[in-house]
Amino acid sequence: MTHKVPEPPNAGGEVELPIPIIGMTCASCVLHVGNALRSVAGVESAEVSLAAETASVKVGETNGASATSLVSAVRDAGYNVSTTSERIHVGGMTSASHVEEIGGPLSNLPGVLRADVDLTANVAEVEFLAGAVTRRDLRDAVTGAGYEVISFEGDRNAETEFEEARARKQADMDDLKRKFIFSLVVAAFVIAAMQYQTVDALKNISPTAMNILFTALAAPVQFWAGARFYRGAWGALKHRTSNMNTLVAIGTSTAFFYSLAATLFRPFFEDSLVFSPDSAIGGHITGTYYDVSAAIIGLILFGRWLEARARGRTSEAIRRLIGLTPSTARVEKDGQVTEVPVDELAHGDVILLRPGERVPVDGVVVEGVSTIDESMLTGESIPVEKQTDAEVFAGTVNGNGSLRFTATKVGRETALAQIVRMVEQAQASRAPVERLVDRVTAIFVPVVLAVSLAVFVIWLFLAPEPAFVNALLLTVAVLVIACPCALGLATPTAVMVGMGKGAARGILIRNAEALETAHRVDTVVFDKTGTLTEGRPRVSTVRATGVTETEMLALAAAVERESEHPVAEAVRLHALSLDLQAPPATGFLATPGRGATATVEGSEVIVGSVAMLAESSVDTAPIDRWASELAENGETVLAVAVDGVARGVIGVTDTVKPSARSAVEALHSIGVRTVMLTGDNRRTAEAVARHVGISEVIAEVLPSDKAAEVERLMKNGNRVAMVGDGINDAPALALADVGIAIGSGADVAIEAADVTLTAGDPGGVADAIALSRSTMRIIRQNLFWAFIYNVALIPVAAGVLSPLFVDAPPPGWLQPLLGQHGFLNPIAAAGAMAISSVSVVMNSLRLGRMSLPGRKEPPAPTLSARVPQTA
Repeated sequence: MTHKVPEPPNAGGEVELPIPIIGMTCASCVLHVGNALRSVAGVESAEVSLAAETASVKVGETNGASATSLVSAVRDAGYNVSTTSERIHVGGMTSASHVEEIGGPLSNLPGVLRADVDLTANVAEVEFLAGAVTRRDLRDAVTGAGYEVISFEGDRNAETEFEEARARKQADMDDLKRKFIFSLVVAAFVIAAMQYQTVDALKNISPTAMNILFTALAAPVQFWAGARFYRGAWGALKHRTSNMNTLVAIGTSTAFFYSLAATLFRPFFEDSLVFSPDSAIGGHITGTYYDVSAAIIGLILFGRWLEARARGRTSEAIRRLIGLTPSTARVEKDGQVTEVPVDELAHGDVILLRPGERVPVDGVVVEGVSTIDESMLTGESIPVEKQTDAEVFAGTVNGNGSLRFTATKVGRETALAQIVRMVEQAQASRAPVERLVDRVTAIFVPVVLAVSLAVFVIWLFLAPEPAFVNALLLTVAVLVIACPCALGLATPTAVMVGMGKGAARGILIRNAEALETAHRVDTVVFDKTGTLTEGRPRVSTVRATGVTETEMLALAAAVERESEHPVAEAVRLHALSLDLQAPPATGFLATPGRGATATVEGSEVIVGSVAMLAESSVDTAPIDRWASELAENGETVLAVAVDGVARGVIGVTDTVKPSARSAVEALHSIGVRTVMLTGDNRRTAEAVARHVGISEVIAEVLPSDKAAEVERLMKNGNRVAMVGDGINDAPALALADVGIAIGSGADVAIEAADVTLTAGDPGGVADAIALSRSTMRIIRQNLFWAFIYNVALIPVAAGVLSPLFVDAPPPGWLQPLLGQHGFLNPIAAAGAMAISSVSVVMNSLRLGRMSLPGRKEPPAPTLSARVPQTA
C-alpha cells in the first residue's frame, strides 16, 4: 500500500525543507525555481542557491505545503529534484490495519514523498528528499507507532548520502560529457564536410545530398544532446517567463530549422537569393548552418561540464566534515559487544572506543583515561585529556587509551552534525549583493529577446547579401552570447568557497549576509573574560584587617556560595582548597556587575567592588592602598565589609589566552581598531589592555549597558563587530553589525552571534574579517567580469563592429570570429559564453588558497599574565 504524503500536521511554527535541485544553470534559473516554489500554497519563503544546487523552503506546519507539491512545482518548472529511498524490515506486522499504522507516521515525516508498506514481505519502502530524513527519524516513526525496526537494507550514513549525491552529480557530468563530445565531433565533421566541393573527387555530390547527411547528423545533437534546453525553456514558458534555456533553445532552433528548410526547399532558397556560397558568415557552400547549431550546443554543454567539475570542488569542506564521522560503532549491551551503524545509535547506548578510533557520537565518559585530538572542532592541536565525566564529541580522534562512554547526542544533535548543517545552510544562503543580480536577471532575458528581434529586423534591411541569412546569424549570436550564466554564478560560488574555507579554520558564519557585512567592519569590541582570557579565575591575593585572612575568606565564601559568577566560584574553590567551612548565609542579594550581600552568622557581609562598599556608606580608607596595588598588578579586586566595616580585599586573576596579543596585532595589521569593553574598574582593565595591545578601554560597564556602548560606537559611524562569550554579551552580540561568539562560551551567546569561532581563539576574529574582505573582493571581480562580458559582447554580437569593415574585411586571423563583415560568428559566441562562466567559478576557487592573518604562532607568555576577571 502506498501512502501519499498528507498536509503537515497542525503543530504550529514552521518546517524547513532542503530540496536538492537538478538542472539549474544561471541566475534566471534561480529566480524561476524560487518563483515556482513560492507559488505553492503554504510556502512561507524559498531561498535558492545556484552554487549549492539546493532550495531551502520554509512551510507552515498548519496548512503547509507537502514535499510532494514542492517537488511537483520544481518538476513542472522544467527542473528535477534529487530523491533517495530506504527499505526497512519491520517486525510485528500481522494484519492490514498495521500497514496504515506504520505508513501514516512514515508519510508524516517532513520531506517524505511516499511510503509503501508491504504486509507480505514485512517491508516499508520510503522515498524522500535527499538529505531530509535520517534513519533515526525513520526508526523513531516506526517504533513510535508500536512496531520494531529489525533492520535497514544497505549501509547508509551521512557520508553515504553525501557520496550518493556526489554520484548523482557525477552521473549528470558524465551525461554532459557524452553529449558535448558527440555534439562537437558532429560540428567538426559538418564544418569540414561543408567544404567538400573543394575536393575534386567530391565535386559531383549535390549540396542537397550533403545537407540530408548533415540533417541526419545534426538532428540527434539538436533533440538528444540539446533536449535539456527545450525542457527548461518549456518549463519557463508554462510559467510565462524565460531563462537561459530559452535563449539557447531559440538560438539553436533558429539555425537548425532554417537549415532544415533550406534542405527541403533548396530551389526556393536559391531562387530567392537567400543564401550565397561566399557572402554569409563562414562561406557555407551548402547554404545551411547545421554546424552552428551543433557547435553551439556542444560548446555550451562543454562549458556546463567544466562548471560542474569546478563547482564540485566548492563542496569539499562539507565532504571533509561529513567524512569525519565513522560509519559504525561498537556498542555494549547485555554484556555483548556488537557493531552498530552510527545512524542507529540511541541515547544511553554504551559505546567502546579503542585507541586511534574516531568518536562516533557525542557522549560522556563512564570509564577509562585517554587523550582526544579535538582539533577538527577547536583548531587546537594539543590533545585534551579525557576521564570519567568528561565530554567527548563526534568526529574527534581518540589517542592511546580506551574509553567507555554513554551516548548523549546522536544523529543531527551532535556538535559535528550541527556544524555541518550550519555550513550547509550558510553556503546555500544568499548575500544582499545578489539582490542586484536578481533585479538585473528578472529583466535581462526578456530584454535580450527584444534586442535579438530588433537586431534581426534592422540587419534584414542593412546587412550585405544574403541579408536574411546574415540577420539570422547575428540574431543567433546575440541570443547565445547573452546567456547570464556567469552573472548567476558570480556570488554563490564565492560564498560557498568562502564558507568552506571558514569552516576548515573553525570559523562558522551563520549566513551570506553576515559574510558580506563583516568586510565593512572597522572596529572590533572585545569582551574580556573568556574572550581574551581563559575564563578560569583563581584567587591570587588575600589581605585582611581586624580579622584573620581565613576568617574573612570564610565569610566571603559563605556569601559567594549563592552566586553563579566565575569570580564567586574562584572564591569558593579557594576556600575549599584551604579546608575552610563556610557558614550558612541568608538574605542573599546580588547586584549585577557590583557584587553581593548576605547575612552570615548574624552579620551583614558585603562582597564586591570598592565602589559598591563606598555606595553602602562603608569607609574604604583601610583597604584603598591594597585595592590600588592589586589593581595595578592586574588583579580583579573583591572588597569585603562586615557590619559596615571594611575588613579586607581578595585579588582574583585570570590567564590571558596565548593568542590574544597576536590576535589584536593581526586586527591592527588589516586596519581594524580594537576596543575592550568590560565591567572591571578602569585601572585593572587598562592593565589587561596594555598586555594584549589594546589602547582603547571602556570600563566599569554594567552587563545591561554593554549593548548601549556598542550602539554608541555604531552611532558614531563605526562598523562594529562585538566579540564575546557570556550570557551577558548576548544583547551586544545581537545589536552589533557583526556578532562574533567564542565557541567555548554560552549557547545563548552563540545563538545571538553571526559568526562562531569554534576554537575559542580570538585570532579567528581577524581571520573572519579577512575572509569576508577576500570573498567580497572575489565577488566584485566576478560581477565586474560578468557584467562587462555581457555589456561588451552583446553589442559585438549585434554587429556594431560592422561599419569598421565596410571598405575591407577583418584581418585573416580575425575572420573565423568576425567573418567577412565584422559579424560575430555564433560558434565563437558560444565559446565565449562557456569561457566566461568557467572563469568566474575558477576565480572563486582561488579563495581556498588564500592565507589568513589571525592564526600566528603565539608569543611566549610574559609574566603569568595576571589578568583581572569580570563579567
